[in-house]
Amino acid sequence: MSSVADNALDALAGARHADPFSILGPHRLDRGGVVVRALRPAAESIVVIGQGPDVQMMRAHAGGIFEAAFPQDSQIFDYRLRITYPDGSTEEIDDPYRYGRIIGDYDLYLFGEGKHTRIYDKLGAHLLRIGNSDGVHFAVWAPNAERVSVIGDFNGWDGRVHAMRYLGASGVWEIFIPGAHEPQRYKFEIRSRAHGEVLLKADPFGFAFEMPPLSASIVSRPEYRWGDAAWFAERAACNTWLDKPMSTYEVHLGSWARVPEQNGRYLTYRELAARLIPYVKELGYTHIELLPVMEHPFSGSWGYQVTGFFAPTSRFGPPQDFKAFVDTCHQNHIGVILDWVPGHFPKDAHGLARFDGTALYEHQDPRQGEHRDWGTLIFNYGRNEVRNFLLSNALFWLDEYHIDGLRVDAVASMLYLDYSRREGEWVPNRFGGRENLEAIECLRELNSLTHGHQAGSITVAEESTAFPSVSRPTYLGGLGFTYKWNMGWMNDTLEYVRQDPVFRRYHHRHLTFSLLYAFTENFILPFSHDEVVHGKGSMWGKIPGDEWQKAATLRVLYGFMYTHPGKKLMFMGLEFGQQTEWNHDHSLDWHLLDRPLHAGLRKLIQDLNWHYGAEPALHQCDFDPSGFHWIDCNDADNSVVSFIRRAKNPADFVVSVLNFTPVPRHGYLVGVPREGSYVELVNSDAELYGGGNVGNGGLVFTEAVAAHG
Repeated sequence: MSSVADNALDALAGARHADPFSILGPHRLDRGGVVVRALRPAAESIVVIGQGPDVQMMRAHAGGIFEAAFPQDSQIFDYRLRITYPDGSTEEIDDPYRYGRIIGDYDLYLFGEGKHTRIYDKLGAHLLRIGNSDGVHFAVWAPNAERVSVIGDFNGWDGRVHAMRYLGASGVWEIFIPGAHEPQRYKFEIRSRAHGEVLLKADPFGFAFEMPPLSASIVSRPEYRWGDAAWFAERAACNTWLDKPMSTYEVHLGSWARVPEQNGRYLTYRELAARLIPYVKELGYTHIELLPVMEHPFSGSWGYQVTGFFAPTSRFGPPQDFKAFVDTCHQNHIGVILDWVPGHFPKDAHGLARFDGTALYEHQDPRQGEHRDWGTLIFNYGRNEVRNFLLSNALFWLDEYHIDGLRVDAVASMLYLDYSRREGEWVPNRFGGRENLEAIECLRELNSLTHGHQAGSITVAEESTAFPSVSRPTYLGGLGFTYKWNMGWMNDTLEYVRQDPVFRRYHHRHLTFSLLYAFTENFILPFSHDEVVHGKGSMWGKIPGDEWQKAATLRVLYGFMYTHPGKKLMFMGLEFGQQTEWNHDHSLDWHLLDRPLHAGLRKLIQDLNWHYGAEPALHQCDFDPSGFHWIDCNDADNSVVSFIRRAKNPADFVVSVLNFTPVPRHGYLVGVPREGSYVELVNSDAELYGGGNVGNGGLVFTEAVAAHG
């Protein structure tokens, strides 16, 4: 008869016991000796293999609990279990319940305080060697669970076999499973204390996942030998590119190009490295910005509904191959920025939503915890462990994948409690205001950590409101981002070019207004994916007129972008005039490059990138008013603007003159600060760009005529 009470054995066999380590494994008996217990529901018999003779275990419970007593042993000894199954097959295993705690109290303390910058090294699944045993250490945060088990390929997905140890007030559960290995699949089976429901959850800290729509986590240690040390030395010296050229190509990896000969399959990370990176380098971009690559179940979310925050999506290959992609970018002097989504997460049953049967990662109150417009949930930024999850995730991508920067999605939705909510649908902060104080503090901590942790790394805010000091240091009261997207400039310029050229004179303020606030933040000028989806049409389609007029307007628009203060960002396909709205399920229309207008537009982008990098006046003083001077911002009747861009050396300058109509302005006077000859760097109407070749012959001489003085 077992020395354990029947009700405890019933709970253990029924996967309801909160402390399986108190029963299973080796234990000293009060009366002397040692007892070993094991739970193997599928076993016919079990033998303990120790230092002495093998000992047959007795069945202590019909649910598969076995027990063997060793009355002569005073110390717990090393042993293994030989299991025989009903079909006669046998298996020899190391007992996971003979191993002690692995996560230390200090790690749990830091996690509880929200200060463990590498908590991903402790939670999740990690290959480990203890003594002579190789296996996997599993750990998960589920404070409101009654019982947590690891299920997977190593135990027949049976939640009774590997119930975990509860580490007290920390809410963390852990177990070391000898013999588990790469690339076995697993999940956590969680029995909620709140309602007794049993949940199957993917690992929040998982490093790899099955290909969607499958959702299991995969044991993975994505080791890789990096070759980008020179890039990191160069990056640290770049001062986060504030006075360097920064031209970013925004990419959705699943639709940049596909393989039509193989049913339109995705390119792999390795194939993208071989094709995308040379293309970006040829066009002269300095950075690639990737729409979220973190694992996500729904391709139609473009990656913005993340379930695997610590894993690159398996759609394009294993984690090591994504590291190789980043490494190849760096070896070609191209930085990599990731879209990062700390503002919300999806409701998928295997994800973070109600993770332990309660609102753990999100707020319980839907007025605080749900984006009803998006059908997603909002992180509870006031909970230390949740904040730690997000901040360590940001550092994870910078450390483990050598990412150069994070573009933080939907910052406005984080800053304001009433974002996209009507009266009565939101809860004011403790001062009665609409600002989300916990989220603001989280963002400030994010920026302080990333900038302090990785020299030269950047953060970019997609922020669409007038919230002050988004890109000002935290020690000056700002949010601490390196850059902010200039959504106002983007909206105004697109509104302007939508107008028929005849009527643009009445909308001239859309071209000039941005310079009233251009130096209040460190702005990036974005023509992003958001402007070519959801019925907004393509950039090509926004422009009125025939194909020649569309191409001509895009050329002058891009010229305005490259000479306007601010760093640059352009979504894939815009560089050659993609004619249709972006579709994440299809490749870009690369055949358009066979047409002169589209090939010419791409050639213009290549040359603009080259001059942007070669001319200090176009990039050194993007955020200093001394780097910009209007020549004439008031010529609305001709739809012409002219201005000067200056380098740190004010004698080094470039003059930009932009005509937003198809009418040539012969003899047009432009006042310049110095007499002499001026080289025509770029003429957007040049024949090689698809234009009519109306220009200045490459050189302009000043005349002694007063203008714009």
